[in-house]
Amino acid sequence: MADADAEYTIDVFDVGHTKADPSYARVTVFGLDPEPFAALLDDLRATGATVLEDADARSEPAPAGGVLPEDFYATTNLETEVRLRGEWVPVALPEMDCAIVVRDGRPITLAGYDVRAGEAVVVGHEGVRVKPLERPRSRAVFEFMSSAVSSEKPKESLVAEIARELRACLDGGKRVLVVGGPAIVHTGAARYLAALIREGYVNALFAGNALAVHDIESQFFGTSLGVDLDNAYPVEHGHVHHLRTVNRVRTFGGIQAAIDRGALRGGIMYEAYRTGIPVVLAGSIRDDGPLPDVITDVMDAQKAMRTVVPEVGVALMICTLLHSIAVGNMLPASVRVVNVDINPASVTKLSDRGSFQTIGLVTDAAAFLRELCAALKVSVEPPSPASPAGKLA
Repeated sequence: MADADAEYTIDVFDVGHTKADPSYARVTVFGLDPEPFAALLDDLRATGATVLEDADARSEPAPAGGVLPEDFYATTNLETEVRLRGEWVPVALPEMDCAIVVRDGRPITLAGYDVRAGEAVVVGHEGVRVKPLERPRSRAVFEFMSSAVSSEKPKESLVAEIARELRACLDGGKRVLVVGGPAIVHTGAARYLAALIREGYVNALFAGNALAVHDIESQFFGTSLGVDLDNAYPVEHGHVHHLRTVNRVRTFGGIQAAIDRGALRGGIMYEAYRTGIPVVLAGSIRDDGPLPDVITDVMDAQKAMRTVVPEVGVALMICTLLHSIAVGNMLPASVRVVNVDINPASVTKLSDRGSFQTIGLVTDAAAFLRELCAALKVSVEPPSPASPAGKLA
């Protein structure tokens, strides 16, 4: 308040008597200088405060396709409402760093490049309110773990809590999304993720070219980045295995074709394609190949991910910093996010970038996924073993 040269009085302050009772406060704020006072009101709205005599949301037409008005409202990932014709209307598909467009009479969150010329874009902060996430009434894993990131957390009990969150998510009809990096394969954890997909505990997968390539490499050659996954020793000429993998899959015409031809008989990608879960492989400038299934246009990759995001209830971000941040920016705050990485700095990055609903677990991919399979009582071996792909020269 002092920074905005403003004063306030607390007119009403009713504290709930039980855990189920909400608390209510009515505060009158005074300010002399219009510009900092308007900024103060914006800050108060962002915390969930509602102006009692708010006006309808203002909008301006988009000056061109993919171009927003100068004063467009930049969204958060919290549930948001806008006031239209005197009524508060929920904004569909909450996502941070986007715009609100009133399309066909209903407000929707859209990335700037998806806005059409002339569409009504909400500007300013009048007539916009957000709903902050409430602190859990009981001590849950997402409250306990978010207090600090540490490699010394009691991981077995925490992973058991995460397993319960996964079951609750699936029972509620939502998807469990894994955003995975190639370290899942390098650390020998691919079989655990494949088992979770096979048993239905993971039913959406976002990754890059590398996870898919090294997973398939492990099936074709028994290596990951040329290192034998059985004994952890480099294999002669193993440094080209991932390139030969890409070439072989491209020869078949794609991952599904490799499965149909009987060349790919196991692994993460095999289970994901066999079960038919949504898979989005987003490319990057450093990719080898890439595989035919990789979406190389980043905007198209975003659009493909956004078709799945509204169905997600829990997201497991496993050892992939850049993909985790990218996908985290698309997720509403209501989605439970678990970020797993051996590097503590990577674990905190996602929450630092605005995905404050994220909890961090400092451990390697193999330890986490092995514990998660144990907590869910998932058998790592397929119920009826498929013919092994074998190590190909």
